[in-house]
Parts: sequence; structure tokens; C-alpha cells
Amino acid sequence: MNAPALSHIRRLEAESIHIIREAAAEARRPVMLYSIGKDSGVMLHLARKAFFPAPPPFPLLHVDTTWKFRDMYKLRDRVAAENGMELIVWRNPEAERGGINPFDHGPLHTEMWKTQGLKQALDRHGFDLAFGGARRDEEASRAKERIFSFRAAGHRWDPRRQRPELWSLYNCRHSNGESLRVFPLSNWTERDVWYYILAEDIPIVPLYLAAPRPTVERDGLILMVDDDRLPLHPGEVPVTRSIRFRTLGCYPLSGAIESEAATLEALIAELEASTLSERQGRAIDREEGAGMERKKRAGYF
Repeated sequence: MNAPALSHIRRLEAESIHIIREAAAEARRPVMLYSIGKDSGVMLHLARKAFFPAPPPFPLLHVDTTWKFRDMYKLRDRVAAENGMELIVWRNPEAERGGINPFDHGPLHTEMWKTQGLKQALDRHGFDLAFGGARRDEEASRAKERIFSFRAAGHRWDPRRQRPELWSLYNCRHSNGESLRVFPLSNWTERDVWYYILAEDIPIVPLYLAAPRPTVERDGLILMVDDDRLPLHPGEVPVTRSIRFRTLGCYPLSGAIESEAATLEALIAELEASTLSERQGRAIDREEGAGMERKKRAGYF
């Protein structure tokens, strides 16, 4: 990594650590959302730096849909054990009882497991501030998100009621029933995240790097056959391709890209030549009437 790039990354690192410390000092009961992806890994690494040698003064929360890739679950459990942090895993009991899944229930899968599941977990444990790994460069509604995002009662987000953030001054005050989502990586880009992972040797899910994997193609998405819960269509036969993922979520809803980038250096080189959106492979972003802003207004991440 060249010196200008490293200097830029260190400025972002300092800003994020300041945000994490400020939020933790002002919150009554903070929590860090951990979805196991690259952004979550960077955010957790920054939190550990912010409070070193003590552990971060808050737990990790994984809102589990039960449909993550197997490699994601392996990394989640290993990272929690190595960092000595409490890991809270929450599954929406209503979604479990109803057998809600991405094949039979469409957008309801995201609504029940993710949106309602997150709200349930925050209410159940009394968290008034939640750190998230969202970045402004990911998607249009996230581009207008404040670093300290105010949420009204019911965890609802109203972009017209957000507070000004002048310089590095943040208003953390909120009444009972209200809460904050804090995004320390707001000013990072996908490229910045990967440069930082390379510089700091942060553990990642192996699926971010290219390897031969069994796949099927549906609706323009390359899906990896991760377990036997993926129902094959009549005549459909998995094909082995060299693929990787730019973004990871529920495996039947996360599209891969064909790639030969099997190292971080090759991944970064490929990324810098790409003109396509990071979230091109997210099926939930294509659902009719299910745009990110609508989900965020309802209490989503």
C-alpha cells in the first residue's frame, strides 16, 4: 500500500475511533451489531483499538436469520471467542414458528427476520444505541444517513428529523423510547475497507475471495449452493465456477460474481477496475416496493 493511501486510511481510522468512544460515553446501554461481513469485521477491529487494552464496553449482537452461509457462522463463533466479548444471538421467534424462508415468503423473509428481529432484540435487551457498519457509498438512502442517526419510538427513521452534524460534534441525547444508530464507517468506501483489512490483517469470511464453488444461475444472479436447503428447479444442475462475493447476507439472496481474485491484493485490483455497484448481487434490493429507504423507515439497519 502506498503512503498516501495509508495516510488516508489512518485519518478514517482516527475519525471512527473518536465516533465509537463518543457514542459509548453517552449511551446508557450500547451494543454493536455484528453481521459477520467485512464492514462488521472492520468496525469490531476499530472498537477493540478504541478501548485497548480493555475490551469494548458493550456486547455484540447478531440478528440471525438462520440462512447465513456456513462459513459466516464459523467466523462469527471464532471471532467472539477470540475477542472475549459477549455475543448475543437473536432469532425472531415468530419467524421461527412460521417457518419463514426466502423461497416461500419473498420480502416477508427480510421483514420478519431482519427488521422485526432487530427491533425485538433491541427492545428485549434495552439497548438505546446500536453501532452499525453501514457506509454512505453503499446505497442512496444510506448516503443521506447521519453518522448519529436518530430513531423515534418504534425505531422508525425519518430523514427529515435528523440532527445537524457540524465538524465533529454529535448530539447523542434522546428521550425514553427513542434510540440512536451510530455508523462509524459512514465516510469509508468499499475500497477503504479492503485496504484497511489488508493493512491490519483482519479475519474475513473466505467467501470474499475467489475459489471454485457449486453454483446455479437464477434471475440474473449467480447463487452458491451452500447446503441442501436450496431447492433445485427441474433439470437444474449445479455448475462449479470460480466465484467470490462482494457483499454477504442470506445465502439464497446473495449473488456472487465470477472472479479469479483469490488474494486481497487481487481483490483490490479487481475492485478498482470495476464500474458496478457493490450491492448488485443483493436480491432484496431488487424487490418491488422494498427499497432500502422504506425498510429503514420501518426500523431496519
